[in-house]
Order: sequence, then C-alpha cells, then structure tokens
Amino acid sequence: MRLPLSALIMGLALLALATPSLATVPEVRIKVVDFEGFKKELEAQDDTVRIINFWATWCLPCLKELPDFERTARERAGNRVAFIFVSLDNAEQLDTRVIPFLREREAPARHFLLDDPGANRWIPLVSGEWSGAIPATLIYRSGKRKFHEGMMSYDELNAQINGML
Repeated sequence: MRLPLSALIMGLALLALATPSLATVPEVRIKVVDFEGFKKELEAQDDTVRIINFWATWCLPCLKELPDFERTARERAGNRVAFIFVSLDNAEQLDTRVIPFLREREAPARHFLLDDPGANRWIPLVSGEWSGAIPATLIYRSGKRKFHEGMMSYDELNAQINGML
C-alpha cells in the first residue's frame, strides 16, 4: 500500500512537531580537568567576586543547596560576580549522569568536572580549612578569601558575596 505524498508530508510534519527541537534543549558545557588544569580558577586577581562550589550529583546536601546557588547566579549575572560549579562526580558518569542533570538547570555559570584522584594533595591547596567534605564553597576576590564547608542558604551565600563587594 502506497501513501499519497501529501499524507507522507503531513506525517513527517507531525513527527517534527512532536520531537523536541535541539534548539530547545539547553547546551551544557562542562570542562573535564585535573587540578593543574583547574588551579588558575583559584588565582584570578581582579574586581570580580568568584564563587566556586564543589558538589556532586550523589551528594544530597549539594543538591539541596544548588537551587539557591543557581538563583543567586541568575540574579547576580553580570554584576562582578562569577559562579563556577565544580562537579566531583566520576568522569565516567559525565555523559550519563552529570550532563543530563545540568541540562535540566539554567544557571549562568561555568562548569567543570574535576577528574583528579590526588584529592589529598589538592584539597589543602583550595583551602587549608577543607576536610574534603562536600558541598564546599570558596568565595574570593583579589586575594580576599572565605571558605565554607557544608550547605549554605540563599541568605548566607548573598551575605558572603556582599561582604566581598
């Protein structure tokens, strides 16, 4: 049985409408780095307040605080405030877990996956106060640094940022 050309075109048009467009799916850019490749993010010396949040998809406290960080990132975008989210997930889970998770979110931030097994070496380089537990957040601007281990609320985060501005 042959379908008329008009029926075939109509079927393809309906299929195209029912299929999500690639343009509607947010693009996720996440850079996989070792600590040496990430270290420069900890050393910028300018007028921008940087918030570096270490998290993972398997960390429930991380997931609980993330909406407040994303909200703050959206509200403060372009105001001398930059958010950097650093996933400590396994690099093997980048395509199956991390990217799908981030695709659902729309925070204006840079994303990294820190793939470096030498945590005992690099954790103290981030902060001597850091035990290695996550979530953990470093907030800095031009040599002034504050480190927070554990969850931060929206109000706590904004108070820390305001203290740096």
